[in-house]
Amino acid sequence: MTALRGKTLFITGASRGIGLAIALRAARDGANIAIAAKTSDPNPKLEGTIHSAAAEIEKAGGRPLPIVCDIRDEGQVQAAVAGTVARFGGIDICVNNASAISLTPIDKTDPKRFDLMFGINTRGTFVTTQACLPHLKKAENPHVLMMSPPLDMKPQWFAGHVAYSIAKYGMSLCVLGLAEELKKDGVAVNALWPRTTIATAAIKNVLGGDKLMRMSRTPEILADAAHLVFRQPAKTFTGRFLIDDSFLSMVGGVKSFEHYRVDPKMPLAPDFFVPADSLPPPGVEIASLAMLK
Repeated sequence: MTALRGKTLFITGASRGIGLAIALRAARDGANIAIAAKTSDPNPKLEGTIHSAAAEIEKAGGRPLPIVCDIRDEGQVQAAVAGTVARFGGIDICVNNASAISLTPIDKTDPKRFDLMFGINTRGTFVTTQACLPHLKKAENPHVLMMSPPLDMKPQWFAGHVAYSIAKYGMSLCVLGLAEELKKDGVAVNALWPRTTIATAAIKNVLGGDKLMRMSRTPEILADAAHLVFRQPAKTFTGRFLIDDSFLSMVGGVKSFEHYRVDPKMPLAPDFFVPADSLPPPGVEIASLAMLK
C-alpha cells in the first residue's frame, strides 16, 4: 500500500525512536519527510541524528529533509516549515512527537526543568501546529497528530510527576480544542498513545533500564497506528484519543501483536495515562504495576 506516496510529513523529534519509526513507515510509501529535531551531531548517550535518520528514510524509499530545529524557538519552527514547503511544495501531515520527560515530585523539579517540558511538550506542539496550519488547510487530507495521552483526569496520573503530566496533558488539550476549532477547515487533529511502554531512549535512560526495555513493545506499533490514522478521512476522523493496539485492532483489523514485543518471554509493562476502562484487544495481557517492582 502506498497511501502516503507524495505526501509531506513534518515530524518533530524524528531523529530517533517513535518519530523516526513513524517517518520510516511513511517513507515505505514514498512520502516526503521533514525531520525537525535538535540532534545534528552524534551524542554518545543517544542514538541517531537528523542526518542518520535522513539516510534511513532515503533507504526506505522516502525523500528526507533534515532540519536542525528547537521547537521552543518559534523562529526556528517557522523557518523549518518554510524550508519544508520550499522543498516539497506543501505540508499534508504534522506530527507533534518531540517531548521532554522528568518524573520528579514537586520538591525535586527545578523550574528550568518545568520550563523545558512545558516549552517542548505543550508550547512546542502549539507553535508547530500553528506554523503548519496555513499549509495543512491547502492539503487534500490534512492531519495533525499529537503523541499524547487520553484526558483521564485521575490524581494517579499527576501525583509524583505533576510537571510532566501537565506538559503532556497540555498537548492533549490542544487536541481537544483544535479538533473542534479546525473542523470548518477540514483539518483532523487526533492523539495517539501506547498501551505499553515503548522501547526508546527515554525508557532505557530515564525510567527502567534494560529490564523495562525487554517488557516493552517496539516503536513500530505506533508507526503502524499513525499510518492508519493518516489514511482516515480528515473531515470526519478528528478529536479522537487513540490507544495504539485498540485502534489497530478495531479499525485496522490487526489480530496479533506479538511481533511488536521486544522480548516475548517478558510480560508487557503498562504505560502511564491509559484509562482503566480501556481494555486491551483479545489475547493481549498487560502486567500489573506490582509486577514491575
